[in-house]
Amino acid sequence: MSASTTTVPDPHLPPETSTGPALSIKPPAVRAAPRASRLRALDGLRLVAALMVALYHYGGRDGEISQAWGSSPAMQFPTAHTWFAYGCLGVQIFFVISGFVICMSGWGRPLRSFFASRAARLLPSYWAAVILVTAVFALPPVVYAAVSPSDFLVNLTMLQQPLGADRVLGVCWTLWAEVRFYALFALCVVLPGANRRRVVLFCAVWTLASVIAEAASMPLLDLVLMPEYAPFFIGGIGLYLVHRDRHDVTAWGIVGVSWLLGQHYAVDRLWHAPNPDFFSFRPSLGIIAVVTLGFAAVAAVALGLLNRVDRAWLTTAGALTYPFYLVHEHLGWVSVGALHRGLGLPSYATVLGTVALMLGLAWLLNRFVEDRFTPRIRAALKRG
Repeated sequence: MSASTTTVPDPHLPPETSTGPALSIKPPAVRAAPRASRLRALDGLRLVAALMVALYHYGGRDGEISQAWGSSPAMQFPTAHTWFAYGCLGVQIFFVISGFVICMSGWGRPLRSFFASRAARLLPSYWAAVILVTAVFALPPVVYAAVSPSDFLVNLTMLQQPLGADRVLGVCWTLWAEVRFYALFALCVVLPGANRRRVVLFCAVWTLASVIAEAASMPLLDLVLMPEYAPFFIGGIGLYLVHRDRHDVTAWGIVGVSWLLGQHYAVDRLWHAPNPDFFSFRPSLGIIAVVTLGFAAVAAVALGLLNRVDRAWLTTAGALTYPFYLVHEHLGWVSVGALHRGLGLPSYATVLGTVALMLGLAWLLNRFVEDRFTPRIRAALKRG
């Protein structure tokens, strides 16, 4: 269908001027998405969020990581663990970035291309990480609780959480949230065709519906609408609209409401965590501050304030973020145990060494898995 004959004029665009006959009406120009150079600052922000989560897993909570250290991380990092505990909010920052990126990548793209892009981006490293973690945990020197063969196979679908199967990767719960967001955005925006009005309507309806779902306490609504995480995805979408037009008052309204709701959910879920293994060292003002900084950082990218942060290595950092995020937790336990209890390295040296090893492994996954298979999967799905 031709855009020139079906596009509805956008009230935020200036009216067309014409030098032709009075009765000659030009179709309104369609505002294209900004096509500036790659937003490398956003790549760097991705890695910062991933490192926040890693520090939380290594020193900001208890549970399995205590076995690797030989004692509670609170004893290993008497002061720093109170700061590491905020690292779990890196997930919320990830969701804001995801809202921005998914809206940008889905704008003007047909559904098949959008699906091919997402599947090719997520699956190769994910499959490799599931296989790698399962294999390492089965090694005689490690021998950690392994999932059953059936659960391992289910994990390859990325749908293990709703099916109640044991997870190979602890972080895969966030991928389940991402998948649901992709499905909502694809059905409501990409399938009918992305434009500003449709995106704004999607944000407004999802925001209201998620609040209703929270009040209704119905598991099905919670599953689909994700009240706890919706404000962060929606806030990222709003920031992409700001990226397209910084004077868009409605977009700023979407961002503001999302920030207000997002900080509420973050404080409600994390101020006094229900599981004692997660610690509870996060004052509410600290949580609000981290959430605010996350929104502000993505807003700075959206407004072009970080365009000068244009270093080539940031692209590499962005490429390593996803595979690092997948492998850092469980394989990080193995590394911490080997470096700290095996080699006797101090706590901080162990953390730095573990982060370096996980980044190295992420580089290998990017180089030998993603670079080889992502283009092939994308091309095959587009042809399909």
